[in-house]
Amino acid sequence: MQQALLALDHPAGPWQARLGGIGATEPPSAGAPAPARPDAGRGAEADDPVAFGIGWDHARHGLLPDSALMFASRALGQGWQAARSAFGRRVLPARRSVRRWLALRLQAWAEGAGYDELQLTPHYLQQIEASHCPVTRRPLGGDGDQAPCISRLRQDAGYGAGQLVVLSRLARDAMLGVDLAEAQQRAARLLRATTADAHLHSGLDAGDWSRLVCLMGFARHEGPSEGAPFPLHVLPPNRVRVLQARQGLQVLLTLRLAQAGWSRRARAMADRLPRPTLRHDFQLFVGALAPRLMSIDPALAPVARRWALEDAWRDPRVQRRWALLAAQLDDSEAEHWLDDLAHEGLGGLHLVVHRPEAATEGWALRRGARSGRSRTCGRPPQNRSATTRPSAS
Repeated sequence: MQQALLALDHPAGPWQARLGGIGATEPPSAGAPAPARPDAGRGAEADDPVAFGIGWDHARHGLLPDSALMFASRALGQGWQAARSAFGRRVLPARRSVRRWLALRLQAWAEGAGYDELQLTPHYLQQIEASHCPVTRRPLGGDGDQAPCISRLRQDAGYGAGQLVVLSRLARDAMLGVDLAEAQQRAARLLRATTADAHLHSGLDAGDWSRLVCLMGFARHEGPSEGAPFPLHVLPPNRVRVLQARQGLQVLLTLRLAQAGWSRRARAMADRLPRPTLRHDFQLFVGALAPRLMSIDPALAPVARRWALEDAWRDPRVQRRWALLAAQLDDSEAEHWLDDLAHEGLGGLHLVVHRPEAATEGWALRRGARSGRSRTCGRPPQNRSATTRPSAS
């Protein structure tokens, strides 16, 4: 049985994330990320269709690409000149989402990374905007450490729908060149640190690294400990896909138990367990998590409520109960249980299972990377990648 993928979808626009009313996004104040420098000689060929198309679309919206890249690529300049000759001053509006779309395409080309032109539209990039960094939890904005940056959760993949997230520049830079195992080791070292000067690594503290580990894990089929369950230190940002069935269960159970009427839903979820022998451990897990979720003030702002749901997983008792339950589920059982709960409905959310090859579609993964089953939950994206309809609450 293949692993699961889940994407959450915010209404402001994986599972994709309404999250029962939490996590509504607000546009960041900063503009599009600056393109990276190209490799020596990158795109110098006049027949580079990607560069030509990027130049063409810049001119079509009345924008000039980065001058350094224009000099580095003859095709980029030719595309820009061709569109200028074809349309003159009859340009299309250059909204902020369009400028970010063009800048991201230019950045991907300059880095030599793939870019999914079918799904990564201006509307998609507008949907993943965020008001706060999910790692540092600080407001995004400005040109410093908290400047918003569209980041890939997997550096061995291209720019594809489902693995892009808006992070602060500080969190983005800390993640670059770091694999999941190393990130987990850094989080563990900081948690064990006893001196004040050892509480930060690359500007992030232990809580920040724990959230970054969880975030990076969403885009992978297994963790550094071959599927050992992570605590849910962060909920999936809007339209980030979750490739592990156990992590998908963590998200789903958290959202359902945080809503009114959780005891009735908990009984229904227990009835759908893969084996009756799991009921006792499931009830112990619910008994640990549900009271913490019910203690959250319903008057909290959406982003503060989201953080409170995440912080419920910091309780050692919640982590122990989940680890005991998750350890008894094999991959097939976790997959089928998640499917059953998804088809039951989420009270305002809907989860759809996609083909296995759609899990990492458009990611341009390096050869040998695994794919898995795909799920999309929540309000559907209003673009060509739309696959779902929202269920009635």
